[in-house]
Amino acid sequence: MDKVCGSAAEAVADVPDRASIAVGGFGLSGIPTVLIDALHAQGATALEVVSNNCGVDGRGLGVLLAADRITRVTGSYVGENKEFARQYLSGELEVELTPQGTLAERLRAGGAGIPAFYTPAGVGTQVAQGGLPWRYAPDGTVALASPPKETRQFHGRSYVLEHGITTDFALVRAWRGDRHGNLVFRRAAANFNPLAAMAGRVTVAEVEQLVEPGELRPDEVHLPGIYVQRVVELTPAEAADKRIEKRTLRA
Repeated sequence: MDKVCGSAAEAVADVPDRASIAVGGFGLSGIPTVLIDALHAQGATALEVVSNNCGVDGRGLGVLLAADRITRVTGSYVGENKEFARQYLSGELEVELTPQGTLAERLRAGGAGIPAFYTPAGVGTQVAQGGLPWRYAPDGTVALASPPKETRQFHGRSYVLEHGITTDFALVRAWRGDRHGNLVFRRAAANFNPLAAMAGRVTVAEVEQLVEPGELRPDEVHLPGIYVQRVVELTPAEAADKRIEKRTLRA
C-alpha cells in the first residue's frame, strides 16, 4: 500500500512515447512542475496531453511543448503561450478546444466509468456542428476539422453528446498526501487536479507535504487513494517554487 516513489524520475520512467496524459493545474496554479520537468528529462515524445491549458512559455507544459514533445492537446484555454499559438497555426500541433466545464466533466466522467453524457454547452456552435480547426496545414488551410456531434432534445431543450476522457497517465500536484495516495488540495490549486487524477489509468501525484496513513481525517480528503498509484514527496524548495502568472502591482 506504500505508493511513495524514490524520485520524480522513477515515477515517470515508464511513460512511453505517444502516451496520453491528463495534467492538473490552471495557468500556473497547481501545476505538477516537478513531474513535468522529470518527464522532460526522461525523453518521452509524441505525447497527447489533456489539460485546461498548456502552461506558459518556459514553464509547466510549456517546457515539453518547446521541446517538440507534444503532438496533440485537448484543452479549453490557450491564450498565454506564444509557442503554442505558433505550433498550432503552423500545423505542427493538433488542438481540440472544448468548453471548460465540458472538459472538467469529461475528465470526471472518464474517472467514474461514464462513457458519454449530454450537455447544453456548445449547442448551436461549431462545438456541436463540427468544423473547428483541429490541425492546420503549413499553408494555413484547415487540414483536420472537428466532426459533428450527436444532439438530442430532452424536455424541449437541445443537448450535445460528449465523451468521457481516460488517459494512460495523469500528473497532478497536491498540498498534502499520505503513503496510500489520499490527497488534499489547497484552495485554487485544486482546480483540475482531482479530475485529471480520476481520468488517469496510472496517476502520479507530487505532494508538498507527505504524511503517514491515518494523519488525514477522512472528511478532509479531497481525492481517495484508489485513484492514485504513485506519490512523489517534494523537497521544501520544490514545494515553495510557485510562480505567479501575472503580477499586478500598484503604481
